[in-house]
Amino acid sequence: MTNVTIAMSGNSKIKEVHLKRRAAVYIRQSSGRQVLHNQESQRLQYALKAKAVEWGWSDVEIIDCDLGISASVGNKRVGFDGMTAAVALGEVGIIFSREASRLSRTDKDWARLFEVCSLFDTLISDGDQIYDSNCADDQLILGIRAAMSVAELRTIRIRLVAGMENKAKRGEFQRALPAGYIWDSCGKVVIDPDARVKDAIDLVFKKFREIQSIRQTHLWFHAQNIELPVHQYQSPRGGVTWQLPKQGCVHRILKNHCFAGVYVWGRDSVRMDYVNGNVVKRRKRGCDARKSKVFLEGNHPGYITIDEFEENQILISKNCLKQTQTERVGAARDGQGLLGGILRCGRCGRKIYVVYYGKSGTASRYICRGDYNAGGRYCIAFGGSTVDKRFSTMFLGVISPFGVEASMQAAKGSIGKSREKAGIIARKISQLEYEVKRSFEQYNSVDPRNRLVASELEQRWNHKLEELESARREHSACEEEQHDVSAIESGKIFALGSRFADLWANPLCKNSLKKKVIRTVIEEVVVNLDDQTETLKFAVHWKGGCHTALDMPKPPAGVGQKTDDGDLDIIRKMAARYCDSDIARVLNRMGRMTATGKRWNGTRIQSTRGNHNIPGHTTKVEDPEVLTLGQAAKFLNVSETTVKNLVASGELEKIQVVPWAPWEIKRTALSSDRMRQIIDCLHRSGKLMLGGNLPMQRELFQDL
Repeated sequence: MTNVTIAMSGNSKIKEVHLKRRAAVYIRQSSGRQVLHNQESQRLQYALKAKAVEWGWSDVEIIDCDLGISASVGNKRVGFDGMTAAVALGEVGIIFSREASRLSRTDKDWARLFEVCSLFDTLISDGDQIYDSNCADDQLILGIRAAMSVAELRTIRIRLVAGMENKAKRGEFQRALPAGYIWDSCGKVVIDPDARVKDAIDLVFKKFREIQSIRQTHLWFHAQNIELPVHQYQSPRGGVTWQLPKQGCVHRILKNHCFAGVYVWGRDSVRMDYVNGNVVKRRKRGCDARKSKVFLEGNHPGYITIDEFEENQILISKNCLKQTQTERVGAARDGQGLLGGILRCGRCGRKIYVVYYGKSGTASRYICRGDYNAGGRYCIAFGGSTVDKRFSTMFLGVISPFGVEASMQAAKGSIGKSREKAGIIARKISQLEYEVKRSFEQYNSVDPRNRLVASELEQRWNHKLEELESARREHSACEEEQHDVSAIESGKIFALGSRFADLWANPLCKNSLKKKVIRTVIEEVVVNLDDQTETLKFAVHWKGGCHTALDMPKPPAGVGQKTDDGDLDIIRKMAARYCDSDIARVLNRMGRMTATGKRWNGTRIQSTRGNHNIPGHTTKVEDPEVLTLGQAAKFLNVSETTVKNLVASGELEKIQVVPWAPWEIKRTALSSDRMRQIIDCLHRSGKLMLGGNLPMQRELFQDL
């Protein structure tokens, strides 16, 4: 049968040794898009299996694990490497591939496969012709075809990339756009005509400028239950879906130049690295947009201007919490330290950061690192509470005259926010009414007898009706909250504005709000320390170019958190003999706390001794002539209760530095004749005889 097949093929290159091995049909397409849409190419490649059977091979292996993987440099092809290894083991008689570009796009891969095939006598076929790598003519043909394939692919790639870049320079190269934009029929980028989409994107930028924090903006949309549009690229129908913003959604909107009317193309860069003997392709994403190949300002209408976009980027970068970023300000939070983020050292120019300590970890302290991380010392450090109070007094004196105007603006803004939310919900209701009507039309047009389809369409219709009803209830609640400012309310607002300082000191006024107010009008505060006079000299740089000087004494360390004198007296008395842990144990049993309201321990005792120059010991100093309560009981061979009774009766003297401190009993007192008589009587009679003369009891048995 085999000989008949060979004869029918009319190809003398196929020999018995080739037919005893298996045939390998290598199938590959360069991208996932080709795999999904270029189905005819796949069919032609899979049809090579029938050709192998026709030529006499019974064992045919289909190698298609490289579908969707490019053969360019830096991509690893498991199927191709496995096939090459099988050829080197002498297991493959022929390789089928539609064209040379399917096998390789580089001369290196082709030369390696060609060399292995010639060494192990493996044939190569494209389904029409069979090539023997050991034949000079076939070698020439295969070499020419491979070289032409590589050159052709390279030429096509250069031509396509040049065409894309030339089209991108005109802003006409179409690619996926963020929600809020679409491509019109003329190939131009335009704002989505859907008013609901436009209002939602506008609200993102407006809220960020108001809140000045990406995360807080994200949380606000969730708290208000306001959905944002998202493009469904994977859906066959495409379009926009509405959902609460997921992690990173607000960030992507704020960082996208497209919303500023800028067309950006060629922002990513690719470089080749040689790692462990392999060429690895590395793609660097997110370089500076202005350094990209195409950067067209004013290419299309924007939701914000390019200047507003740049301001947003500066604000986002300042909110970064990386300590290495010297220009960071950080988002306004509720922690203490009103000048955090805008305070700069006048000596070294570094940003001064805030540390927290105290019982609840909320007391603030301003510290400039200086060269501390390099083995040096801190540059400037001072307490934050006193400085914040003095700065607030100066700050309120400047802005209080504008309190009334600010209050009225806040009232108008509150009304605008309520109306803004109501408008968003009204757009949502309009869209849901359309979707309800469309769902009803689909349900109404189906044959009622086809229950499988009718029931599903009925569920969709009911679901849309429920969404519409929920949106209407939400809109009604929002409408009830809206009202214009009455005359009485205006009077109250004017009164609040005139008492701006009282509002500032009110506990309900959060520190995050205070920080936002300060950062709105102050660009930066530079502080320096006069070491001779211990005076802090502040230079306040207001937005607009004005400067104000403020001097104040440096707050002394430990103000308001001084260790109690009684605690210090106990530490002094016990430090001569006892270790820090013993002292801490006594203070805790007495119910005493540190200056910050914490329990004492050995480390805190040691720190307190160091601050007040109290000498002490880290371990207890043992004195063989002084015994504790337990040691005294063991020395007399009695219980601790007996020793306590001896002390209470005055027969035994003990020393106790402070209450709850360990007892100190001298060994000489325990060895006295009087104490020996009392203990001997106790051992003979079992009774502790205290006071007066001890009875002389005769022994029951005398020596004979």
